Amino acid sequence: EDGCRVAGWDHDPTPLSVQRDSVVFHAETVDVTCRDSISKALQRTLAALGSIDILVNNAGVSGPTVPLWDYPVEDWQKVIDVDLTGVFLCCRAVVPHMRQRRQGRIVNIASVVGKEGNAHACAYSAAKAGVIGLTKGLAKELVPDGILVNCVTPAMVDTGFIDGMSEEYIGMVKSKIPMGRLCTVMEIADMVAWMSGPECTFTTGAVFDLSGGRATY
Repeated sequence: EDGCRVAGWDHDPTPLSVQRDSVVFHAETVDVTCRDSISKALQRTLAALGSIDILVNNAGVSGPTVPLWDYPVEDWQKVIDVDLTGVFLCCRAVVPHMRQRRQGRIVNIASVVGKEGNAHACAYSAAKAGVIGLTKGLAKELVPDGILVNCVTPAMVDTGFIDGMSEEYIGMVKSKIPMGRLCTVMEIADMVAWMSGPECTFTTGAVFDLSGGRATY
């Protein structure tokens, strides 16, 4: 709606390829845990669109909802690889292009659990806490280049992301939200659009809550 040409990177870009009225949309098959996959997608995206002005790191997996002592090591590694290392690798690939142009916006999708933690979600909590720290550190590094880096910390969002979670766990998380409902995709999109747009000029390294009143700091 703001006139951006959009590229979507996903391990399965099929849902991204649906025709969108009046939007230039470029879909790429990408594994965000793989440097080579990201590098190739970056070159194809630049060839298709010419430049990258905004990077939104939104890829994520939730992992199982079990106590830490029962958490499978391979699932821990997958959550860290996708939710944290994937953000690092995508930023590492795109930032040199932005620095060369001396402009850009980076928005990382973290989570309120990165600030507060959730029982039975230690891997996800740790990964999202890492995204918040990465955002703050990178923001300070890129100030001289005119690139702003911020993150969003939503409460649980009503998407297919929660399909693998137990009803008990979803109910527990919802009970922490004073508004008594899950966050919506459009509520996040509106916040990301502002952070990515020309109105955001004096904010970098910031954490924007979308928690329905859950976040306390």
